Amino acid sequence: MLQIKNMESYCCIKVVKEELDKLGVQCKTPELGRVEIQETVTAEKLQLIDAALRNVGLEILSNNKTLLVEKVKKVIHQLVYLSDDLPKQNFSEVITREINRNYTYLSSLFSCMTGVKIEKYIIIQKIERVKDLMVYSKLSLNDITYLLKYSSVAHLSNQFKRITGMTPAYYKQLANSGTHKIGKT
Repeated sequence: MLQIKNMESYCCIKVVKEELDKLGVQCKTPELGRVEIQETVTAEKLQLIDAALRNVGLEILSNNKTLLVEKVKKVIHQLVYLSDDLPKQNFSEVITREINRNYTYLSSLFSCMTGVKIEKYIIIQKIERVKDLMVYSKLSLNDITYLLKYSSVAHLSNQFKRITGMTPAYYKQLANSGTHKIGKT
């Protein structure tokens, strides 16, 4: 089993599969953050896989601390993107339960390894989800506020502006006009 850093979307799964196919490496269907190779991989072949993945912005994870950080990211991603109903409990409780590690340790490790506190990372991921929902769904800002468990539209708007530098309405206007390339923050 290979753990892969930055493999956070279904698009990444497709890219990993394509890169492994180019190298003639047989694998089971990749999942977010990992892929199971069906054959014995030599050190030389592993270096080729890592080089191919690095060329597309991914990399094989090898140390336990990095693996833990990626597990935290995966839990957050699943909660923010793959859940239609964010937990009413604290993210910290969910992360602790899913990873089975002390949250204080995970928080400290995450900050040290990424330069961003877990709480800030969660906010960034939620804002990315807001951006996706505003552009690709017919949900109103009120609906998005409710879906992502913001206390109010004003709270969501303030966080959005703090992270992106623009209001949600202006962002949506730019995205819909197609005159401005809207990307990830």
